[in-house]
Amino acid sequence: MSQNKKKVVIIGAGFGGLQVIKTLANDKNFEVLVIDKKNHHLFQPLLYQVATAVLSPADIAIPTRSITTKYKNVKILFGEVTDINFKNKEVKFQNYTESYDYLVMATGAKTSYFGNPQWQNKTLGLKNLKDALAIRRQILLSFEQAELIADYETSKSLMHYVIIGGGPTGVELAGSIAELSHNIIRKDFRNIDSGMTKVTLIEAGPKLLNAFSESSSQFTKKKLESRGVEVLTNSPVLDITDSGVVLKDRTIESKTIIWAAGVEGSDLAKKTSINKDKANRILVDEYCRSIDHNDVFVIGDAANFSKGLNRPLPGVSPVAMQQGRYVAKLIQSIDKGKKTIPFQYFDKGNMATIGRTDAVAEFGALRLKGIIGWFGWLFVHLVYQVGFKNKMSTLISWVWSYLTFRAGSRLIQEEVNDLSVRS
Repeated sequence: MSQNKKKVVIIGAGFGGLQVIKTLANDKNFEVLVIDKKNHHLFQPLLYQVATAVLSPADIAIPTRSITTKYKNVKILFGEVTDINFKNKEVKFQNYTESYDYLVMATGAKTSYFGNPQWQNKTLGLKNLKDALAIRRQILLSFEQAELIADYETSKSLMHYVIIGGGPTGVELAGSIAELSHNIIRKDFRNIDSGMTKVTLIEAGPKLLNAFSESSSQFTKKKLESRGVEVLTNSPVLDITDSGVVLKDRTIESKTIIWAAGVEGSDLAKKTSINKDKANRILVDEYCRSIDHNDVFVIGDAANFSKGLNRPLPGVSPVAMQQGRYVAKLIQSIDKGKKTIPFQYFDKGNMATIGRTDAVAEFGALRLKGIIGWFGWLFVHLVYQVGFKNKMSTLISWVWSYLTFRAGSRLIQEEVNDLSVRS
């Protein structure tokens, strides 16, 4: 490639990174290099449906190379970035080193245990496909072992699922697990009644879906409870032991504890010599640049963008996507010597699904609930899916599940001798 081209290195091909790629695609002034430790772009908002056996991994993921095939100035490298030399403008990954003119860090986030790393080994998180498949395996296996044991008390213990965190992920998981156990698989077993399943959703704060209105939060709580979910608010977790979750007034026994309570910056962000907040999110200015380096841009979950705001922008896909498009256009403007303007986020609203035909969606003053909210949620998630195949397979899976109360991805891949319920 021409030596006159500026080299843009993008770390991560998630929602934000993908928008940078698409905006700079086929721009003859730039060579774009994408480094990612995953070979696929993942539609994270639907991870919970993989975890609860509604969708398969291929329904919500697409190989990054297939997205960028037609972009002649884009090169994809599969590897994990281990260090960044900001002074020399170099990125190190595997046994290779790449230089850059502009660096875009779109490294996402990882699960945060709020200073209790020992809880990681006692819970299941949900940040990637590996996590989703681990949850799916645990849930399906717990039913199989309950059927095998056929003892009421033991089965009751095996089929108690605790979810910590009352945000969208926790709400969606709770509703989906309840639907799976109480409706979808109820006729499949002979020794147990999966309708005995208990799902407990624990939230430290006073309400579910903190970013939503009080009416949407109350609607969500009511609908979850109608599905058999026990909702505990104002219940901070004091400890997680081998036997269950310790609250201030009780201990909830469970073999399956799912952590959906918080996130923090990636391991790469944590180890770099760059200014960060307490959650290891990199501090950026009004142009999404690191406050330490003018040629380093940080977007999405990896960034703490709080310029002119009461609190940092939330770690949701619309923020990452808008920042990705903005940063790409900003780099183009800088390269051409044009005037630049600060980033402004346009809030398109919030939405969360509670279960079959029930969701909440808020777009400014417009608030949708129930089946209308569910159709709105369905439409938005299909629109933002990447790739025609993904949209069609997801739609077909959803329609099949909706009409038949079936979940088509209930596979335990290991052989019986390799199986054990997480304890």
